Amino acid sequence: MRNLKMKFRRIELDISQTKLAGKVGVTRQTIGLIEAGEFNPSLKLCIAICRALDTTLNDLFWEDDGNEEKQKQSGRKAGADAAAD
Repeated sequence: MRNLKMKFRRIELDISQTKLAGKVGVTRQTIGLIEAGEFNPSLKLCIAICRALDTTLNDLFWEDDGNEEKQKQSGRKAGADAAAD
């Protein structure tokens, strides 16, 4: 899956792939592959990227697939069912 959050944050801060790569100690190609979704970075690299982009792991690397809202709704329904008993 493409990492558009990382790309948009990098662009928002006006940082090139080359500059970000230099800050985190990898090649520009590695940054490009991460943004294209063709390379899964290590946790250590994820943390370095977050620090360089002044953001959090959740903001850049958490995949929001809509399951959180489904879980919240299920929890509410389960709670309502229990209260009705």
